[in-house]
Amino acid sequence: GDGGWTYQHDQARLALEKEFGFKATVVENVPEGADAERVFTELAQNNDIVIGTSFGYMDSMVNVAKKYPNVKFLHASGYKTADNLSTFMGRAYQTSYLVGVAAGKMTKNNHLGYVGAYPIPEVIYTINAFALGAKSVNPDIDVSVVWSNTWYDPTVERQAAESLLDQGVDVLATYQDSPAGIQAAAERGKFAIGNDSDMNKYAPDHYISNNVFNWLPYYEKNIKDWMDGTWKPESYWGWLKDGIVDLAPLGKSVPQDVKDLVGSLKQDMIDGKIDVFQGPLLDQQGKEKVPAGQTMSDEDILNMTWFVQGVKGTI
Repeated sequence: GDGGWTYQHDQARLALEKEFGFKATVVENVPEGADAERVFTELAQNNDIVIGTSFGYMDSMVNVAKKYPNVKFLHASGYKTADNLSTFMGRAYQTSYLVGVAAGKMTKNNHLGYVGAYPIPEVIYTINAFALGAKSVNPDIDVSVVWSNTWYDPTVERQAAESLLDQGVDVLATYQDSPAGIQAAAERGKFAIGNDSDMNKYAPDHYISNNVFNWLPYYEKNIKDWMDGTWKPESYWGWLKDGIVDLAPLGKSVPQDVKDLVGSLKQDMIDGKIDVFQGPLLDQQGKEKVPAGQTMSDEDILNMTWFVQGVKGTI
């Protein structure tokens, strides 16, 4: 019921049940750590494929996968694999760049805010992509970052959002699963950007857009591969062109010329004409991190622990 990350995984589950005619076993609100390992062990005893949807489940899934070599495990957002364990994620930095373009065009005071979830590479590279997108159309912008250190805690996330709104940001982006941050922005009459699923309904008069994950194609492929005996472990990081990540429809507050620009850039990105992390890229201190003519490798992106120039905040 978070309306974001978990909601999107559950929408894929419902579609799979309808398509394949099975009933999935669902366990909600599983804490990371010992509880997770216990739950994954129980699931592995009675299921052919086990999916874990939190980064913090990684070591638990690795441990359980060793004990149940005939069961296939899929771990969202992790980086450890095994003969029967895959990882999967979508390149939300692509869509974050596009939303940044819209934010850069729509800000009135060039002061954007971003409520980060946790200071981990996944969130850092998404914030950087947002800033780069905004700067591509408005070099004068800056992006102030605060951390909620939550995935889903509406009270804390609202407080974090309000701290940025108090600083005068007029476009607020959030990385958490709740709509609390964008609701706080809307109440102040500021533009709002959510995360993971279409959050327009939570702030319809001030909503810009945000990344949306569509996990169904990936889950479908894994089930079909398992059924025909061709399943192999992988580290999958899907692109905009794969349909794994997409933009939620831009809100009614977004001018038509901005919608047209974002739509054109989205197609360019699908066609491979735009690489978000192409040099020259400078860090906060102005030090060159990626020279002109070079692009960051996947490994470098997945280990990003620095902010680009124009981002205000600490890691």
